[in-house]
Amino acid sequence: MFSVVKGEPTDVELAALTAVVLSLGSAEPEGKAKPSVRHWVRRQQLRLAPAPGPGAWKRSRG
Repeated sequence: MFSVVKGEPTDVELAALTAVVLSLGSAEPEGKAKPSVRHWVRRQQLRLAPAPGPGAWKRSRG
């Protein structure tokens, strides 16, 4: 995967470098998950779309 072209790293240094390189490749971005398509379909089925009238502001939050 990688090679040392200059210097003489120890086994511990190579192990540390390997751990860092492997951790960079497998990291997935963390963040707030987006609602699934199913969520929006369900809202439509339940007719939860914002509509004028009492409580409309509560239904508009998504």
